Amino acid sequence: MTPDPRAPRTPPTSLPALAAALRGLPPSCGPVRLIAVDGHAGSGKSTFARRLAEALGGAPVLRLDDIASHDQLFDWTERLRGQVLDPLSRGETARYAAYDWHERRFGAAEHPLPPAPVVLVEGVGAGRRALRGHLAAVLWMDVPREAAWQRGRRRDGAAQRDFWDGWEPAELRHFTEDPSRPFADLLVRQCPEGYEVLRGPSGAPTGTLVVTHGEDSSAVR
Repeated sequence: MTPDPRAPRTPPTSLPALAAALRGLPPSCGPVRLIAVDGHAGSGKSTFARRLAEALGGAPVLRLDDIASHDQLFDWTERLRGQVLDPLSRGETARYAAYDWHERRFGAAEHPLPPAPVVLVEGVGAGRRALRGHLAAVLWMDVPREAAWQRGRRRDGAAQRDFWDGWEPAELRHFTEDPSRPFADLLVRQCPEGYEVLRGPSGAPTGTLVVTHGEDSSAVR
């Protein structure tokens, strides 16, 4: 049946509405609803996670860039488990040392991550197989790989060209062996109004939400 173009359009759903839906999920890691924001490098994960955290009233965000390192771009599961997942599962504040990508070493200071009702884990591989049992939902930034990588290279400039030359085959290998998108509960796409949130390959039939993010129309950087 073809929709009637004269019919009134459904008003966009606000970003806080998505936040409310996530808050309504069952806890997945002790008392915490752990939400993964995954996608290719350059797909806009950090910006989306920051806006979603704000809509959640200041939810903590763990950036996987702080857990990974030059030597272990994707081999960080046990570090995450020991420093973050195990404490959160006990209802305790997690503490982790963040990696300094310029100094090429982990810092001495420990960063606290409290067992808030919702905690976001943002980064490439956040929805990996080894973590999914601890996750309440997997959100996938649905930007094609090549487009995301081109955006990331433009963002980082010539100074990071060598890093990207090594990153791209490593990311391709990771997602070939351990894909996240087929297990995503929601797909997040940029649109003129903000973000469009669609049912993912593994998600419940939630329909389509158009999520706005206010006056700033640039959803990805």
